[in-house]
Parts: sequence; structure tokens; C-alpha cells
Amino acid sequence: MSEDEKLQQNINRTTSKHALNQIHAMLEQENKINAEKARALRWLLRYGWVILFLLFAILFYLAGVF
Repeated sequence: MSEDEKLQQNINRTTSKHALNQIHAMLEQENKINAEKARALRWLLRYGWVILFLLFAILFYLAGVF
């Protein structure tokens, strides 16, 4: 294997590694965003009914039901 072939192989390997690192970083960012969305949805499902109940109570109070 000549020096030029070794150099070309090293360049290809480095380029591939760099591309894989960039893809990995993008996937990590996407996974982080998805985890934050899932956390917000869990919070909404856990506490949303309480907020909804309070809103209805305020609405009924303002309407004179209570």
C-alpha cells in the first residue's frame, strides 16, 4: 500500500468519523427534545385535571352557579 493510499484511507476514515459524530450530536439533541416533550405531557396529564377543575370552578362562580 503506497503512502498516497494510506493518506487517502486516513482522510476517508477521519471524514467518516466526523460525519458520524455530527449525526450522533443531532440524534442526542432530538432525543433531548423528545424527552422534554414527554416530561411536559406527563406533567399535563398528572396535573392538568386539577387546573381544568379550578378553571371550571372559577367559571361557575363567575356565572353565579355557586
